[in-house]
Amino acid sequence: MISITETIAVPSPPKRVWEVLSSPSDVVSCIGGAELGAAHDDGSFDGTLVVKFGALRVRFAARVTLELTESELEGRLSARGRDGQGATRFSGNATFRVAEGEGPSDSRVTVDGEIQLTGKLASLIESGAGVVVSRMTKEFSAELVQRCAEPAELDTPPTAAPPPTGLLSRLRAWWARLRNVRQEPVGGAAEEGGRS
Repeated sequence: MISITETIAVPSPPKRVWEVLSSPSDVVSCIGGAELGAAHDDGSFDGTLVVKFGALRVRFAARVTLELTESELEGRLSARGRDGQGATRFSGNATFRVAEGEGPSDSRVTVDGEIQLTGKLASLIESGAGVVVSRMTKEFSAELVQRCAEPAELDTPPTAAPPPTGLLSRLRAWWARLRNVRQEPVGGAAEEGGRS
């Protein structure tokens, strides 16, 4: 059995963190090697995850169920599946909760879960699980922080864009300068001639 107990600090308000964690597509985008599959009538969905255990890459396919309690900012995830060769089966569940962090705009995400494995690769996977879970948690945390910060960045006013440097824009700039040069001597000569 693999146990997971993690706490992740996110410098975004709990409401924003919950928006991301309650969206399967957003969560999957935070996990390297994960893909979201078809959704089913019962609310479950298919998913795949490729995990590296040293030189070995194992592709797992699963049916995933997500239960959310928005009032508590809490969710429960259950998954059941097997690897691509059918040699190893797994079942797992996890609960996650979003709470206020140290400041009003910070959050703390706690995750507790366990995964049970059976089959040929079970002992190999369990022996390398600590390193893999640590690596995946670090990657997930970084992606979660970035994903939660995206709307705030979009709300800030855009800075002035640098002038375009493509061929078409250079031709337009050249044409505008050429027109200005042609107009200046004509206008300037008329004004000077009118004064003398």
